[in-house]
Amino acid sequence: MKIAVLGLRGFPDIQGGVEKHAQSLYPRLVRKGHEVHVVCRSRYVGENMPRSWCGIAMHRVWSPSSKGLEAVVHTFLGLIYVVFFVRPDVLHIHAIGPSLFTPFARFFGLKVVVTHHGPDYDRQKWGWAAKTILRLGEWAGVRFSNALIVISDVIKKSVFDKFSVAGFLIPNGVEVSPGQSVDPAFLDRFSVEYQRYFVLVSRMVPEKRHADLINAFKKAALPGYKLLIVGGSDHPDDYEREVLSLAAQTPGVVCTGVLSGKALADAYGHAAGFVLPSTHEGLPIALLEALSFGLPVLASDIPANLAVGLDQGSYFKVCDLDSLEQGLHRLSSSSLTAESKKARQNWVSERFDWDVVAERTDEVFIGVG
Repeated sequence: MKIAVLGLRGFPDIQGGVEKHAQSLYPRLVRKGHEVHVVCRSRYVGENMPRSWCGIAMHRVWSPSSKGLEAVVHTFLGLIYVVFFVRPDVLHIHAIGPSLFTPFARFFGLKVVVTHHGPDYDRQKWGWAAKTILRLGEWAGVRFSNALIVISDVIKKSVFDKFSVAGFLIPNGVEVSPGQSVDPAFLDRFSVEYQRYFVLVSRMVPEKRHADLINAFKKAALPGYKLLIVGGSDHPDDYEREVLSLAAQTPGVVCTGVLSGKALADAYGHAAGFVLPSTHEGLPIALLEALSFGLPVLASDIPANLAVGLDQGSYFKVCDLDSLEQGLHRLSSSSLTAESKKARQNWVSERFDWDVVAERTDEVFIGVG
């Protein structure tokens, strides 16, 4: 089948959950014999972007730099491009914002699969107008798609309660790290010690609650530990500046900016634990990635994080600094033996396997096509 993809910034190594999802999924679909075309946003991929990556045809389409218009305008232009230049058997749209154009895709005769990655209208960064558009996008994607994929039980229940539509539950996946040797250059670069720092990997957006983590880390006062904050903002704004300022004023906090490839693997692999204090998630790939490196983790007790199914000690009460501080103390005493790390890797690989994700997604495409 010929599959076209809309709704993401691009890949490889572009930060974002949808982007990591796509980067892992589509090479596997290519290996199953499908012809995959991904439409990328121009501001994230350069003019010299390769036309093909892992057998996937990559198409660069212009996108505006405005945070509020980027996804909507690019999806509209991308849809026109797909209709006239790709003509796929199936169009795969990611996220509820881009799903706004599902009825138009159907009008042009395309068969559409939508993947619902989470209720983006709950993100703190959006105002009422954007939230309204996102809700409309959710409605359009659920009602007009030929098939709906949801990545968690939480989203599946929400969609069924609102629209009486039962989506196909296909979660995110993870690739277990084969392990790597300690890289002194990485440790020196960020002035951290092996297994003596906690790491958060995320975009720098309000719902990730960076300030909560920084303040709780300061309050915990764990001797010898540092906090590594990995990631940045797609659109530099007041929130990012506030986080960077608070981090600069707090001893032991290091902001790395966006990392990818080996540097990102080292950030996970050399850490003592991973922390995710967010108020909003779909199914957090960064949390699964941390487990794939065998790290002990600490996550807020929001429904999306609870759906991962970790033990009670891996959660803390969301937005509660005392609970987060206590969790950091628990994290500092977690086992980092080879056996404990391997047990975590086995646990996550049994539940979130990209090969299984690809197989089930393939079944959805075949059913639609």
